Amino acid sequence: MRRVSACCFTGVSKTHREPIHLQRSRETMECPSTSNANSLHSQSEKSNGNMKNQRSSLATNIILNHDFSGGLHSWHPNCCDGFVVSAESGKAEGISVKTGGHYAVITNRKECWQGLEQDITNRVFPGSTYTVSACVGVSGPLQGFANVQATLKLEYRDSATGYLSIGRTSVSEEQWEKLEGKFSLSSMPGRIILYFEGPSPGVDLLIKSVVVSCVSPTECESTSTGCVTAGDENIILNPRFDNGLNNWSGRGCKIALHDSMGDGTILPMSGKFFASATERTQAWNGIQQEITGRVQRKLAYEVTAVVRIFGSNITSADVRVTLWVQTPDRREQYIGIANSQATDKDWVQLQGKFLLNGSPSRVVIYLEGPPPGTDILLNTLVVKHAEKIPPPPPPVFENPAFGVNIIANSNLNDGTNGWFSLGNCTLSVGTGSPHMLPPMARDSLGPHEPLSGHYIRVTSRTETWMGPAQMITDKLSLYLTYQVSAWVRIGPGTTGPQNVNVALGVDGQWVNGGQVEVNDDTWHEIGGSFRIEKQPAKVMVYLQGPAPGVDLMVAGLQIFSVDRHVRFRYLKWQTDKIRKRDVILKFSGSDSCSLLGTFVRVRQTQNSFPFGSCMGRTNIDNEDFVDFFVKNFNWAVFGNELKWYWTEPQQGNFNYRDADELLNLCKSHNIETRGHCIFWEVQGTVQSWIQSLNKNDLMTAVQNRLTGLLTRYKGKFKHYDVNNEMLHGSFYQDRLGKDIRANMFKTANQLDPSAILFVNDYHVEDGCDTRSSPEKYIQHILDLQEQGAPVGGIGIQGHIDSPVGSIVCSALDTLGILGLPIWFTELDVSSINECVRADDLEVMLREAFAHPAVDGVMLWGFWELFMSRDNSHLVNAEGDINEAGKRYLALKQEWLSRAHGHIDEQGQFGFRGFQGTYEVEIFTHSKKVLKTFIVDKGESPLVVSISL
Repeated sequence: MRRVSACCFTGVSKTHREPIHLQRSRETMECPSTSNANSLHSQSEKSNGNMKNQRSSLATNIILNHDFSGGLHSWHPNCCDGFVVSAESGKAEGISVKTGGHYAVITNRKECWQGLEQDITNRVFPGSTYTVSACVGVSGPLQGFANVQATLKLEYRDSATGYLSIGRTSVSEEQWEKLEGKFSLSSMPGRIILYFEGPSPGVDLLIKSVVVSCVSPTECESTSTGCVTAGDENIILNPRFDNGLNNWSGRGCKIALHDSMGDGTILPMSGKFFASATERTQAWNGIQQEITGRVQRKLAYEVTAVVRIFGSNITSADVRVTLWVQTPDRREQYIGIANSQATDKDWVQLQGKFLLNGSPSRVVIYLEGPPPGTDILLNTLVVKHAEKIPPPPPPVFENPAFGVNIIANSNLNDGTNGWFSLGNCTLSVGTGSPHMLPPMARDSLGPHEPLSGHYIRVTSRTETWMGPAQMITDKLSLYLTYQVSAWVRIGPGTTGPQNVNVALGVDGQWVNGGQVEVNDDTWHEIGGSFRIEKQPAKVMVYLQGPAPGVDLMVAGLQIFSVDRHVRFRYLKWQTDKIRKRDVILKFSGSDSCSLLGTFVRVRQTQNSFPFGSCMGRTNIDNEDFVDFFVKNFNWAVFGNELKWYWTEPQQGNFNYRDADELLNLCKSHNIETRGHCIFWEVQGTVQSWIQSLNKNDLMTAVQNRLTGLLTRYKGKFKHYDVNNEMLHGSFYQDRLGKDIRANMFKTANQLDPSAILFVNDYHVEDGCDTRSSPEKYIQHILDLQEQGAPVGGIGIQGHIDSPVGSIVCSALDTLGILGLPIWFTELDVSSINECVRADDLEVMLREAFAHPAVDGVMLWGFWELFMSRDNSHLVNAEGDINEAGKRYLALKQEWLSRAHGHIDEQGQFGFRGFQGTYEVEIFTHSKKVLKTFIVDKGESPLVVSISL
């Protein structure tokens, strides 16, 4: 029998896969001796409710559209033609049909191996036995009988394609016959195709129904039977090890079964047994189970594992649950699901979630993490469809007292009453501090009585954390955003700049309320913000930071809740001022004299201001993600796919394929792109092969990276982040000298002069990191420019918590003096309450859109489980838009202009609108005219001539 030709390989296409649990037998298969098969399906469905507690060989049919009631959906003729007919129509001459239904006709067959096929890769798994039962027939120029055969085509990654014959039957032209067989796979190929073949060329192959079921009771526990499930059942087989180590294997190590360990000191937390991954020589070694065919794309799954560790040399270690995914085109993905510190004393629970965007060819879940030589113990593993939990309601604030200082005796008119010293230091009161409010507080509070001029002086400090403190537990409300403000100063005798920090101890956990670097004997403003989202038992505020022996002075400490909506009113006015333009539509035409009073309706279809988001290669396999992206963003940045560790993970091993595919998607939807990033200065992000190079080889590698990347993508990225996070890292500068940073900019500019080159860093806008204060960022940029670096833009990442508009605006005002465009390049906000998260997002978007120095905003993702921070998504994992997403869409709508009215005596209609693309409808006596125009940036009124 001749095998598949090249044309047939290209003819095989991926099918749309429905949830298998929905694919039930719709009607009786009209073949000899079908009563048993029918009763099996009936019994399987009737017992579906109680099969969680018993094993059964009765299994769901894994074939999609098994009776062709959906036409040829999920089926593909193999280099021939096919169609589906109703049995009553008798289209196949000569075949005896006794009942109704549908069947497939495979015609124009030129070779005996041509027939009908279906991709079943994601619905079978190794070690299980499957039965195949099909009702088949033939039609056409036939003498006697024809053989019909069921075959599996097995496509392997690194070896030739294999073929496995399942079953064969002889068929005459006058009747349906039943073709039966079974198969079992010891390993998982990259692709599995079931197809039917056999009759001579010119003879049509007829197929009425196909049933493929898992019948291995051990491997096919519960209702999932090794198939995709969207229900609440655990898709892990043998999850408590009641059946020994069946379905489990070691990932680079050995596994063992136990009822106890450590002379009986380690017992299962639940059940009778647990397993260990032992003789581990690598951190990635662990215990694993293949779950191919049991997970469905675009569904969120929650994972719970009960683990601990065992070893003589270590008492605690990080244990991770990881998903290994292989795609049909042989790409590999590693998805981190959950991690936690495990100990050798107690069992701990790991919890996490995952979602697959595409249809994988293989999926393996495994545990890893502890150092070599440490055993991982697993008691249970549960993976099931994640429950959709209703979002919490918006918080209700009773008497929020916006703007009221919660610090007792802040003006120190009563000495140090209400204050205490944290640590063995001394508090006293002095005079001579500023009377005015610090600027950021003044912007939030408005007109306010002057400060007292008194300050606390802290002496005899022997530790950095020593300073003045107050308890404020009962003065805080959950979910309210609080602004922090004070004047601070240090005493003489320091040898360099000192950090001062307003800190909160929340049940023993440190919360940053703001930081400032103090380097002289003048007063400095310190500002920050915080929010408490879980009810605390104790909250203390204190000031700390300078070196031991350095006196600390604090004046006018204020902590007050912020009324964001008051500032929103100002921001709306500011936005109208800087983002809108006066527009005059000037109409002309043959009947222009009669246009007076004609009705005009103007509608903006797109705002030209850049609102973008991060995306990753796996995201674009999810059509729902792509649909939301292209409708709601006009710029894109790639999360990892352009970074050096992604494009060249090993020296000389390049991967530009992912970036190319993302770029092609953006180009097809007219979405502009930022290039993030050419280099990353933080050592922990630099791949090991680069870190191992000597100075000369590293310099060569840097030059090759610049040449390779910017030559390949010349003109395709509008921006580049040249060397990411230079305020927080110095890998390249430490090894190649100070000039390397400026040289990176200069070389990038030479290779792609059209791209705007950005610096990019974090905690610039929130007052909580002295390394990246606006002043430090300005000095950094000026240093680069003095060395000839063509810095063209300022990137503020924007990973921010509990944002306060006046603090963010202060940073933007400071940076704006450089005259360079500012972009928020990686914006995300985080709160467990969607409504609070929406408020945070609105603060940031309004501040950015209302500031004249800001030219664009990029979100660092929007889809749950594909964000760098928890509780920061706008769209839930399965596509539901949450409150934060709704707020984003509402703001986008608010920033689209609409106007209507009548043409005046001068043949004009005027309005004020945002920059972007518009449609105008003109309703004359005889017709309705539709025109488009663009409002670009400008100070003077824009006159748009429209000819009718």
